[in-house]
Amino acid sequence: MSHRPLSLLLVAPALAVILLLFVVPLVASVVGAFEVGDGFGFGNFVKATELYTQDAIFTVVIVSLSTVLIGLFSIAIAGYLTLGENPRTVAILRWLYRWPMFIPFIVTGQVLRTFLAKNGLFNNVLISLGILTPLQAESFLDWRGIVIAFVWKQTPFVTLLLAGAMASLDRSTIEAAHNLGASRLRILFEIVVPQVATTLLVGLILSFVTMMSVLSVPLMINAQSPTMLTTDIAFRINAYGDYGVANALGLVSLLITSVVAWIYLRHGVRKSL
Repeated sequence: MSHRPLSLLLVAPALAVILLLFVVPLVASVVGAFEVGDGFGFGNFVKATELYTQDAIFTVVIVSLSTVLIGLFSIAIAGYLTLGENPRTVAILRWLYRWPMFIPFIVTGQVLRTFLAKNGLFNNVLISLGILTPLQAESFLDWRGIVIAFVWKQTPFVTLLLAGAMASLDRSTIEAAHNLGASRLRILFEIVVPQVATTLLVGLILSFVTMMSVLSVPLMINAQSPTMLTTDIAFRINAYGDYGVANALGLVSLLITSVVAWIYLRHGVRKSL
């Protein structure tokens, strides 16, 4: 009891940062979503539904597809880092896969904008290999480009978490399965992945939330409709100064991510029981 004032004093700066930078803006956004003229109502949500329902569906589909692909690629890379038998290949892969983590999303969008364009490096390589002709080249600056950007940027993050969890596993079960003739693919999906499923789930949820909040990638890669909700929010503010509809769209995004968080919390509670 005597140390309680000192403890509160030590915690106060962190609490102040959380309140001022997170809680206050969140409350202001939620309240602003219901402000209509001089009162409160659902007018902003009605307008957002009329204008941006297709974009909301597009956002959920794009982020969900990207999350699935991130999970598959992360399992493949982390699995090879754990079960791979070629030390040189494992060392090269361990050094190479992390680089996208240090590249900001805005740089990712610009790099892939030039890489995936109709006359970009990707199509030029395919043409030089004889896989495509110049007339067959097409631009990937649409939903495919957004998915590629998200997967390329977030896979290293999930892989890093997953590879660390796999490295901490007891190797005896893996070696026993290998001695009994099980293939590496079977060992990965029947022995290794079930033991690191929680870590995988955490990484995918964090990636899902991150991708829901990215503005630069859809703004730079997909200059057409439908687009993602982050672009719509920026458009409502910059073009019309309409903070009400922008806040409503932000609250919709928050509800979408809350569903994913609820799935994670339910999984964690069920596991603890």
